[in-house]
Amino acid sequence: MSRPTTRVLTVLELLQTHGRMSGAELARRLEVDRRTVRRYIAMLEELGIPLTAERGRDGAYMLVAGFKLPPMMFTEDEALALSVGLLAARGLGLAEAAPAVASAQAKLERVMPAGLKRRVRAVDETVALDLARSTAPGDNAALVALSAASQAQRRVRLRYRAAEHEETERDFDPYGLAWRAGRWYAVGVCHLRNGLRSFRLDRVRSVQPLEVSFSRPEGFDALEHLTRSVATLPRAYAIEVLLETDLETARRGVFPAFGVLEQVDGGVLLRGQSDDLGWFARELARLPFPFRIKQPDALREELAACARRLLQRSRS
Repeated sequence: MSRPTTRVLTVLELLQTHGRMSGAELARRLEVDRRTVRRYIAMLEELGIPLTAERGRDGAYMLVAGFKLPPMMFTEDEALALSVGLLAARGLGLAEAAPAVASAQAKLERVMPAGLKRRVRAVDETVALDLARSTAPGDNAALVALSAASQAQRRVRLRYRAAEHEETERDFDPYGLAWRAGRWYAVGVCHLRNGLRSFRLDRVRSVQPLEVSFSRPEGFDALEHLTRSVATLPRAYAIEVLLETDLETARRGVFPAFGVLEQVDGGVLLRGQSDDLGWFARELARLPFPFRIKQPDALREELAACARRLLQRSRS
């Protein structure tokens, strides 16, 4: 605590926590002399913090009875992070997100100085995030219950409605949750199917905690697993393309759901699945590095057709 401002705020925090503290105790905690403590108290009073002081050798300082201090104080960077986070929360598929965000903003603004409050409002009124594709569940109960179970590594009983509207019940070890492409997912071990599975939270009907624990694999990444699962989901065409670049460059050029990347001799092997070879060919055409299609032959034909269309448009 080398800066006087930091020490003044520390005095405020100590009085708020302990209610009444002697000058000697404050000096000991701050590692300063009692004269410096009196100067810090005077600075707090100048800021409008109502304090009372008991006279005498064993006198003490305390906040005026009934005065409630703001529970939090933020730096500008902290306030900016909170503002952008609240802005993002509106689009992250949370039920009743708008009123919850408005309420949280109002509470934060009540404890902010006027200048900082203006900057926070400027972020809210001028910054836009492209999160329009979100699908919100009916409520936040599944998100809250599954995140708590994941943290505690406790099994749950999950009632789930599939895309075909069939409802099933299963025991589930939630390894983690992930937000992807506008939806929330829970990823973990399904004991009905005996394997790793992912479940959309907007299709979860109920979550019942069980008195059974599990061990999550060290370093498990729910989002990485979900992305890989989507990329390798069996479709009409299995695709292999050799990208003539290094793995780091390939990762920058290929979005994760496009396929799985593997470093091999001569480049990076992209393995993917697709029902639409025309779309896959157009995505390949935008890559900034050379590539060779290994399979299927029909993808080569689609890529050639894409090139002909582009050439024709360039001449028109």
